[in-house]
Amino acid sequence: MRFEFATAGRIIFGPGTIGEIGDLAADMGRRAFVVTGKTVERAAPLVGQLKAQGTAITPFSIPGEPTTDLVLAAVDAARRDACEFVIGMGGGSVLDAGKVVAALLTNGGDLMDYLEVIGGGQPLSRKPAVYIAIPTTAGTGAEVTRNAVLDSPRHRVKVSMRSPLMLPDLAVIDPELTYSIPPEITAVTGLDAFTQLLEAYVSVNATPLTDGICREGLQRAARSLKKAWMDGNNTGARRDMCLASLFGGLALANAKLGAVHGFAGPLGGMYDAPHGALCAALLPHVLEVNLKALQSRAPESPAINRYHEVARMITGNSTGRASEGINWIQELCSQLQVPGLAEYGIKEGDLSTIVAKSKDASSMKGNPILLTEPELLEVLQKAL
Repeated sequence: MRFEFATAGRIIFGPGTIGEIGDLAADMGRRAFVVTGKTVERAAPLVGQLKAQGTAITPFSIPGEPTTDLVLAAVDAARRDACEFVIGMGGGSVLDAGKVVAALLTNGGDLMDYLEVIGGGQPLSRKPAVYIAIPTTAGTGAEVTRNAVLDSPRHRVKVSMRSPLMLPDLAVIDPELTYSIPPEITAVTGLDAFTQLLEAYVSVNATPLTDGICREGLQRAARSLKKAWMDGNNTGARRDMCLASLFGGLALANAKLGAVHGFAGPLGGMYDAPHGALCAALLPHVLEVNLKALQSRAPESPAINRYHEVARMITGNSTGRASEGINWIQELCSQLQVPGLAEYGIKEGDLSTIVAKSKDASSMKGNPILLTEPELLEVLQKAL
């Protein structure tokens, strides 16, 4: 057995830890490029701490999905003001944008040189500028992942820039930052975290280390996602979901994902749909088709037992079977009011094109079994 595990240079978790940023960033430079979401005011406590340390601030807002053009504008702004380090404070889109800015500040060439699928996919040659990642949602775990997902409207696809060097230098996870997240965002981000944990657990690249992380995260998400959705001020549930998100990021960065994310990337580039909502709509149907394919073509696969284990973890039934786990997930998605894919304008006639764009996605390579095109089509038909 041989495996590796890589993550952010330092991880700090706990309520109130946002208040430590000023001291933590004091030695990182005198000019900070601060990437935020649409609501820039949420970063006011962070900006105040930095200014108190005498750090010059260049703010930049990512109001939605980080497009290639928007990220290039951010890089130009950071270079113009000679920024020495980067801070991303927001959801996964913001954190990913910050990773790209930090990488391009120290690496020459064009963004397209480094993008997968639509670009050259070249490796980074130099360590990025120092990067601090501060998540304000509990979903992607982007504070501890080594890639950044960007939307290319011209190509109608979401693609990654990926490198071990892109792991943030510091990740600060403060559950208090998630208390104000509305229920609909809590649902889709939480289901993204849940999906990442489940896919990494059954991935062909799973390791004993990621297994332990996934088991802990799945149990926390199963007991707390609905609670956080019902009551955003439930501190225990919010803490659990922040841990589930963090653990999902740790796991996917080292074990990869599966068919849910293999579909979600291309779909996110083709349609205006939240990533987590796409994952939630797809998850139970991918599980159902995966299980059927494994039982038919690979009955000795250890992934079958792993699906049974997941069912026991999330239902609390010590004798639970995979089918019960799938039913539990379907019921959770229904309770959280997650719509089917048709809600986002996806039609039956689109499905063959989606399969063609998705079948070679990098996440498909982590799926516990290689699904055939008819099986991929079946997933989409069920998810409509």
